[in-house]
Amino acid sequence: MLGLVSVETLPPPRVLVTDDEDNIRFLLDAALRHFGFEVHLAASGREALGAVAETKPDLIVLDVMLPDLDGFEVCRRLRSDGVRVPVLFLTARDGTEDKVRGLTLGGDDYVTKPFSLEEVVARVRAILRRASGETPTSVLRFADLEMDEDAHIVRRAGTAVDLSPTEYKLLRYLLVNSGRVVTRAQILDHVWEYDFGGEATVVETYVSYLRKKLDPLGEPLIKTVRGVGYALRQD
Repeated sequence: MLGLVSVETLPPPRVLVTDDEDNIRFLLDAALRHFGFEVHLAASGREALGAVAETKPDLIVLDVMLPDLDGFEVCRRLRSDGVRVPVLFLTARDGTEDKVRGLTLGGDDYVTKPFSLEEVVARVRAILRRASGETPTSVLRFADLEMDEDAHIVRRAGTAVDLSPTEYKLLRYLLVNSGRVVTRAQILDHVWEYDFGGEATVVETYVSYLRKKLDPLGEPLIKTVRGVGYALRQD
């Protein structure tokens, strides 16, 4: 029997990031992928309109100041075409008039530059929860395994499990994708991120660390799918 994850939807939410600044796209891409989102990128308003039709995102992070169509016009065209995908505006404009304009056109929220990546991720999560009608929660669960993200605590059968930061990130990724097989390449991308330069065997090493800490408290949950990767599953 498969357990259920209480926070993330499967497959992961798709986010379209639209900004003409390469470094902002790069940073938002890395941050959102780190937290389990599927990310698509666009560098202009027209590119964003095409990407919406092609990728059907669950949310758009949309810069207001774009080189061709500004973010307000992109949002207006989407709403005119009946596209109701949530929009989070990124703006360097701190004036109330611009913020009101964005929300009036159908935007769901805004973040003023310069911003923290944590703030953007938090706003994205909040908008998606509102859009889905989901009750906010920060606890991931599978079988008798529980991860409280606010308290940064992991429990197995009610017993606290002490994990290193990397073990925690790996377990979180497996929990978010419980019931699905994730490949070693996907794990490297999401847990060790884009700048990882080590050996792929590090995945096997850290899976082994997790098993040594979790398996003594109950049935083995991290299954090896030979030649593919790993999955959280119950027998």
